Amino acid sequence: MKAMVLGAFRPAAENPLDMMDVPVPKVGPEDILIKVRCCGVCHTDLHAVEGELPEAKLPLIPGHEVIGVVERVGEKAVRFRVGDRVGAAWLRWVCGDCRFCLSGRENLCEKALFNGYHADGGYAEYMALPEKYAYAIPGKFSDEEAAPLMCAGIVGYRALELSGIQPGGILGLYGFGASAHIAIQIAKHRGARVYVFSRSAEHRALARELGADWAGTAKDEPPAKLTNAIIFAPVGSIYLDALRVLDRGGTVASAGVHMSPIPEMDYGKYLYHERKMLSVANATRKDGEELLRIAAEVPVRTTVQTFRLEKANDVLRLLKAGKVNGAAVLKVS
Repeated sequence: MKAMVLGAFRPAAENPLDMMDVPVPKVGPEDILIKVRCCGVCHTDLHAVEGELPEAKLPLIPGHEVIGVVERVGEKAVRFRVGDRVGAAWLRWVCGDCRFCLSGRENLCEKALFNGYHADGGYAEYMALPEKYAYAIPGKFSDEEAAPLMCAGIVGYRALELSGIQPGGILGLYGFGASAHIAIQIAKHRGARVYVFSRSAEHRALARELGADWAGTAKDEPPAKLTNAIIFAPVGSIYLDALRVLDRGGTVASAGVHMSPIPEMDYGKYLYHERKMLSVANATRKDGEELLRIAAEVPVRTTVQTFRLEKANDVLRLLKAGKVNGAAVLKVS
């Protein structure tokens, strides 16, 4: 099969992925083999390719926003049939026995494995996946529309939940890429006001199109204090920008798997009055199921730019430069 393979960690500018012919992955007893139709390109892919995440396997086929159809099922796989349309997300496997798994927090499992990181992902014609971690995709979405929901959507949804935003609250979104452009639609559907902070004029324009009540840069003064905020950009200094305009008792959640260092801060100016900072780590399968249900109800409209699989290096460079408006999706088959 054709696949874009990472042989060594390198900057996106150096074309780190090579198109190669590799064997079709083997299918275990409880696995399904997915014939990949398309795969979203996530900022986490960029971090993995450039070596910013520890323990990534090499060689590696990136990708964890996968939409395809079931090509083959293992002898003990019972959830899906050949021909079913399915999705694969970031979470690949958890132990099920640790204190986190047993308390409904499988996203924190210390033994968890992730697609396109510990195991080969969807920048390929085929991908094998334990069937327990696949999702049935609502018919409301095309393949390309559904791909960003698999990670940008799921993690954005979990970030919304952890931020604590309520109807009538004022939510700040810092960075307006794939996750934020989905999260804003759910937040507006739930009755929140949304202020978007982005350095990109194109991203601010998309935010307004999707219902933002105000859009500016992180250094601007919004019309009112935020009750809640989510940081999608992997820039630690944005915490100070968000805390500066956060109301008393508010929460700032950071939704990225990687972030540059957070600067030293003045406690009284930024954090006092019970303001809270927290990180969003991965997501549970329950988050994924809820996101897909809610996205179909809203319905969420994903803005996508599509590219051929062999253009994956070009897409990573565009993503790093902040030049993808909405989400980028590789068309595979």
